[in-house]
Amino acid sequence: MADSSDSVSVDMETISLGGKEYLVKTCFGAVSVVVFGDQDKPALVTYPDLALNHISCFQGLFFCPEASSILLHNFCIYHISPPGHELGAAPIGSDDLIPSADDLADQIVEVLNFFGLGAVMCMGVTAGAYILTLFAMKYRQRVLGLILVSPLCRPPSWTEWLMNKELLLKRYFSKEVRGSVVAPESDIVQACRRLLDERQSINVCRFLEAMNGRPDLSEGLRKLHCRSLIFVGENSPFHSEALHMTSKLDRRYSALVEVQACGSMVTEEQPHAMLIPIEYFLMGYGLYRPTLSISPRSPLSPSCISPELLSPESMGLKLKPIKTRISL
Repeated sequence: MADSSDSVSVDMETISLGGKEYLVKTCFGAVSVVVFGDQDKPALVTYPDLALNHISCFQGLFFCPEASSILLHNFCIYHISPPGHELGAAPIGSDDLIPSADDLADQIVEVLNFFGLGAVMCMGVTAGAYILTLFAMKYRQRVLGLILVSPLCRPPSWTEWLMNKELLLKRYFSKEVRGSVVAPESDIVQACRRLLDERQSINVCRFLEAMNGRPDLSEGLRKLHCRSLIFVGENSPFHSEALHMTSKLDRRYSALVEVQACGSMVTEEQPHAMLIPIEYFLMGYGLYRPTLSISPRSPLSPSCISPELLSPESMGLKLKPIKTRISL
């Protein structure tokens, strides 16, 4: 377990519903980790997208009762923020070394060692999905499985190089929830805009610079034999990236779920589309709720699930590509 002499613990109860923040010292600076749940349970590590943290990237998923029933029943959650992305973060000094994507992956190992964790389940969104995939490729024995949302595995396109705040909102959300002349922005977009306004730009630029210099992981993905579940919104600017990554993974151990009428951040925009695929994915590890029930709000019903989804394979369940949609 964590040694309090090596970190600072901050009470985050009003924000994280009982979570506790640790500032863990690493070779690449302090990193914020918000721990939520029973630390005797298996660990689920999360990593958010650029300019986000666990509140702005994962609260839609983790705050819905069905997800709590699945995820918190089985795991203790360790929300890792990129350096300087935690709530209330001060600007990082301009003289501090800018960590590379490799450095950020190595930082995760230090976090796991600090908490005394062995192999963990990982969940990441876009840039965070890239960091966790790189971590899984470098430290295969430390990863049980990957749940990736709108992931990246190739170097950045020119479009990514030209990011600004408005483009960040386009990066995260579909056109339907971003609003228009006749329709207002949705609550989740307004909340995200406020959080972006509070973010320290230099801290975001450091993470962006690390991601702009990321190496291509495509050729190494075939050797990644931990099970991987990939979600992507059909309107995500990274939709083709997710399809490319899926094509490079071993199909015996991976599955793709495309979510209709959704942008990149499925965790916020359509979290219920993730519930049933995650539930069946975790069954392959022997992790599930004692009484399996399907929420009336879930996008899938038993009649929508292909029988092949439940076929046992050498690594557990075989997941097939599924398209999901919920009413907006």
